Amino acid sequence: MSLLPRTAEEFSSAEYWEKFFKKRGEKAFEWYGDYHKLCGVLHKYIKVQDKVLVVGCGSSELSEQMYDVGYKHLTNIDISETVVTHMNQRNAERRPGLTFQQVDATRTPYEEASYQVALDKGTLDAMASEEGGALARGMLAEVGRVLRVAGRYVCVTLAQESVIRLAVELFVQLGWAVRLHCLQGDAEDDSFALPVFVLVCTKFRQPMATPLLEMCLGEDGAPTRLAQVAELLSAVREHQAYSVLRKRLRTSTDAGSSPSLTLCHAHTGLPRYTLTVQDCPPGAKVPRSNHFAIFIVPQGSDTAWLYSAAEGRRQLAASANFRRLVVVAMHRNQEYEDMQAVQAELSPMVMDLAPPGMPANQQVPFLSVGGDLGWREEVSRGVSELSGEFCVENVRGEDGALYRRLVFLSNAALVQSESRLLPSNSASSHKKKNKKKVKPAAAPSASSTCLSVDSGFLCCAHHEVMVAGLAMLGVGTPEAKGAPLSVLLVGLGGGGLPQFLRDFVPEVTVEVVELDPVVLQVAKDWFGFRPDQRLTVTLGDGLERICALEEEGARLFDAVMFDVDSKDSSVGMSCPPAAFVEASILQKVSRLLSSRGVFILNLVCRDSSLRTSVRERVSATFPTVLSRKVEGEVNEVLLCSRGASGTSDAARFLRSLREAGAGLQGALVSGSRSETSSRPNIDIAELLKDLKVETS
Repeated sequence: MSLLPRTAEEFSSAEYWEKFFKKRGEKAFEWYGDYHKLCGVLHKYIKVQDKVLVVGCGSSELSEQMYDVGYKHLTNIDISETVVTHMNQRNAERRPGLTFQQVDATRTPYEEASYQVALDKGTLDAMASEEGGALARGMLAEVGRVLRVAGRYVCVTLAQESVIRLAVELFVQLGWAVRLHCLQGDAEDDSFALPVFVLVCTKFRQPMATPLLEMCLGEDGAPTRLAQVAELLSAVREHQAYSVLRKRLRTSTDAGSSPSLTLCHAHTGLPRYTLTVQDCPPGAKVPRSNHFAIFIVPQGSDTAWLYSAAEGRRQLAASANFRRLVVVAMHRNQEYEDMQAVQAELSPMVMDLAPPGMPANQQVPFLSVGGDLGWREEVSRGVSELSGEFCVENVRGEDGALYRRLVFLSNAALVQSESRLLPSNSASSHKKKNKKKVKPAAAPSASSTCLSVDSGFLCCAHHEVMVAGLAMLGVGTPEAKGAPLSVLLVGLGGGGLPQFLRDFVPEVTVEVVELDPVVLQVAKDWFGFRPDQRLTVTLGDGLERICALEEEGARLFDAVMFDVDSKDSSVGMSCPPAAFVEASILQKVSRLLSSRGVFILNLVCRDSSLRTSVRERVSATFPTVLSRKVEGEVNEVLLCSRGASGTSDAARFLRSLREAGAGLQGALVSGSRSETSSRPNIDIAELLKDLKVETS
């Protein structure tokens, strides 16, 4: 037997409620919670001596319980004759002063300003479901008429957006103060997944010129001031989404999804933590006591694949070996005292996300790398018209070294550019990259102003492969000794790749094409990028520059490199933009190359069919194509030559290329500029090991 409406419009129907209460009979129907759930917030706004009009009372026990604790001035009205008769009969002896009247809430017989409070539990939601909300507006207008100055409309509601918007906008227009309490219930009970809200609107003698809108979490939560109705509605949606997520997590597990939520600072409203939930797969052998754990991602490590990628988090959860792992990332521009303070701040909230069946007294461990929060320092922030807001930050890596990063906040999980930092008065060490993790210190001893960029250290693995691709030109071999080398690079980023080429490749001249002038300035200010006569920058569109150079026909390049990201997230290829690998552009690139020239492409494509199409177009233009995937990343570097195909004797071709790589390694070391203290930290032989000759 269905007792809840099948359609929202039924809520507005007097016939529906008449039928409803006849079906329900003697049993009280507690719409959106009972007295015990609501009493805290109701007592906050309703005084015992207040004269209260209960709008749409139904068969709820709320009025009876309020009467029993001292509220003796309650007038209960409802549109259903059945429920009014029943409630009067039920209370005739025990509560002779509690009256129930059959009254249409949109046309009451009461005098103006005759009540201090109008109490509504679910009636607004029922009436607002009518097309256009005419019934609800009529009821709210009547509430405004019968309330005295300083009187309050107290409404218990599920806060469906159309409903709450109707009420809030109406009261804002009337110049009333509006406050909304969100009451989160027990996620494991059988009630609604959605939270219950209590809307409190206060009538003023003189309408307020500026809207007073406030949001409170719980019955006693401090009010957060909001400037616009849209902000209040957004806050409601966030609380509803969290409540639904919490209900789902407390009642089921799902290893296939990784739901996440953001926790914001209570006073500033700024994001403070992002929590991602990862469940173990069915059948996993998890110790019986390993129900639930929290992993704190060290500051500065949140962009690492292990923490930012879904597959990485699955691996992290598998190694932690708990039924559920919550991965917590700390946000930029927030201060965190220490691990104990973070645990204390998170503990009340994360327990809402525990898996079903976890014992109530279960200890929940907090995990991290070395028990440290890590370190991050924001050194600059700005806005690009092309790419949006960005920040430059210094972080301490898991290897203990300091790094500087450029991050566009529209995709905060992606590091746009990264460079290693050194104290300004020290030279780079000549050690290879150390993958061994060390326990990081809380903060560097040198200030940001005393740090310089190590131009000999390429943080991006695909940049190292692109440099190694110069072995195809014979750089460093006796045959190429003293020969000039010209490079056209589309895409600047932080300038690490072109600066490396300028500092360490003998006789090189590099032209960089960069669309965004803000990126150029950031590279100069924060990433040690130093243009000169042999390292120039052309500001403009890369495609237009390629077309212009090809049309002029005056210059040829020994290497053309594409390392430019795409702003179009709808395509499964984030580097380069699709137009850069159209057949016509690839042919122009081919005509820009010298006889020995090589085209080097950083390809980042998650769409397998699109990747195949790109590689087919590249192979149609360049007879020789070598590829190398970057371990742990989507990046794939293609090294393309117009020379004879290397597929006929791939082993011999690769062997000769590795021999040329030894010459390139020596040339990089001997070609170091005297004005830089850095030395090239790159292993060409290692980078050329995994090259693969592509077949057409």
